[in-house]
Amino acid sequence: MRDFSWKYFSMTGDVDAYMLYREAGSNPEEETAAAAELDVTEQEADGYAAT
Repeated sequence: MRDFSWKYFSMTGDVDAYMLYREAGSNPEEETAAAAELDVTEQEADGYAAT
């Protein structure tokens, strides 16, 4: 998850992805919640790109 969040951040500049990168590995339960939040953010971004 840490590698993915860094790659996503480096490609998009998304601050939430950077925060996920920073939090990754600190607590597995928090990492799962942060990943779910990132998925929602990606879906929202896809919706904005379609309009």
